[in-house]
Amino acid sequence: MAHIHEGAHGADDKQPTEYSTPARSSTMEPRGGPSHQEQEEYDIETVERVYRKLDLRIIPAFWTLYFLCSAIRSNIGIAQTMNAAQGHDLMSVLGLTAKDTSTALALFYVAYVIFDCPSNLVMAKLSPRIWMARIVIATGIIGTCFAAVQSAWSVKLLRFLLGVVIAGMWPGMSYYLTLFYPPSRTGKRIGMYFTAAQLSAAVVGLVSAGFQLMDGLGGLVGFRWMFLIYGLVAVVLGFCLLWWLPDRPLPPGQKRQRSSWLKWLPATPEALSGQDAVIHYNDLRRVYHPRPWTMRDLLQVLIDWRLWPLTFMYFGVVGVGIGTQLYGSVIIRSIVPTATSIQVSLLFAPIWIMDLIAILIMMPISDRFHGYRPFIFSAAVCLQIAGLLVVTFALDNGWARYGGLLMVGFGLGPTVPNCMTWTNEIFQRRHGEVGVAAATALVSGLGNLGSIVTTYALYTGWPEDAAKGRYQYRRSNYAMIGILCVSIVSSFAMFFLLKVFGNKPVSKISNLDSSSEIEDGAARREARQRGFGKLFPRSNQNQDA
Repeated sequence: MAHIHEGAHGADDKQPTEYSTPARSSTMEPRGGPSHQEQEEYDIETVERVYRKLDLRIIPAFWTLYFLCSAIRSNIGIAQTMNAAQGHDLMSVLGLTAKDTSTALALFYVAYVIFDCPSNLVMAKLSPRIWMARIVIATGIIGTCFAAVQSAWSVKLLRFLLGVVIAGMWPGMSYYLTLFYPPSRTGKRIGMYFTAAQLSAAVVGLVSAGFQLMDGLGGLVGFRWMFLIYGLVAVVLGFCLLWWLPDRPLPPGQKRQRSSWLKWLPATPEALSGQDAVIHYNDLRRVYHPRPWTMRDLLQVLIDWRLWPLTFMYFGVVGVGIGTQLYGSVIIRSIVPTATSIQVSLLFAPIWIMDLIAILIMMPISDRFHGYRPFIFSAAVCLQIAGLLVVTFALDNGWARYGGLLMVGFGLGPTVPNCMTWTNEIFQRRHGEVGVAAATALVSGLGNLGSIVTTYALYTGWPEDAAKGRYQYRRSNYAMIGILCVSIVSSFAMFFLLKVFGNKPVSKISNLDSSSEIEDGAARREARQRGFGKLFPRSNQNQDA
């Protein structure tokens, strides 16, 4: 029988959510469940079956909402080249300058940085499923309003409001996973739904070809149809999430009591029931005791030095990712000047297909050998740098430079999921629930300052990049390489600092004395049972001081 020692978030935190739960003893004993001393050791296949059930309930919902919200967030990029030959692209119709566009794109991230952490802390206090549904519904409403924009100021205003309402979605999804999964299991799941952003970027490019054929239908240009339809679908999905997503898991046998002011909302089925709920609960509670958090706990997270290397890691890779997503079609236009708008859209999609392939290949490996996350992260960043150098200096008719963009896409794949998963692992073990909620939001929010740099200062911000020719955007590419170097240095700095200072919990949150068991959990067990431990013995060693 396998030993289940996985670092996890507690399933029955006593936060003032939409439900009020009965008081429980300090041992948090599930009604009808075995005591800690009587807990059974479940074999790995039984535990894996339980988590596969959770995957089928949670991951498709996350994938769908992230797909639509990513499309709404990024479709302004492809709108800049849609129906350009007819003068019906976004910039021509609204009379936007390059500075107007870059300002509008940057305003989204200004709002995102400001509101990301508050939004995630609200989710930690309220019902996560209702807060997530609120984000998607509001994003759909704002996305629909883009179909009515008439001037530069309205584009800037809506981009800022979009940043306000969508703030907290990405770190909120990461936090939500920790309610159901141990940290060592979250990387693969983050990678699963993160593929939605890549497919969204690819589909936005492909489907935009269809929207361009709708140009003039009903008196609307193609990009207005795109904004309208994506927004309306997101609103419908947001209401579906109220039923689709499960609420926080409770101890087996405990009844959920609904607040009177939320009785009009549809009840959502529990994520697990019967013996599956008992197995899941015991698997989580063996290594983690949840407790209500206070402002003092939040302050301890905010002053933790571990935030800053993770933030700089995120800063570089998300900046390059967003820059590629928003300006990829513009770069392709400069590489292949003779391409039509539809051809540009079709060439844009494979970048994100490469990104998707990288996630599917690398994230399960990263979860299995999570002791090597900084090395996997840095190798992917180096591939991005190589791709940008090819885009800048390749000497041919343009296709080799396009191949450089495909390299950038592949390198982007595992970087953001690895960064967020490492944040989960470090801060959940050190600070518990508030650590995950605050750290993921701060890393995501402050790290998106890189997005402000790439949307405001690069590709449209420097006059030197406007010169046509083979070296167009050379300075912007140099800047992207520079911030990627910051990410690499930060990842290794974090790795070595953890070796020196460790990552001990600030308070007792575990039933175990071995910190390595808390940190490694399922990944170490799987490595041992499936034979990888002999191949990579160092990945199973305790890295804590």
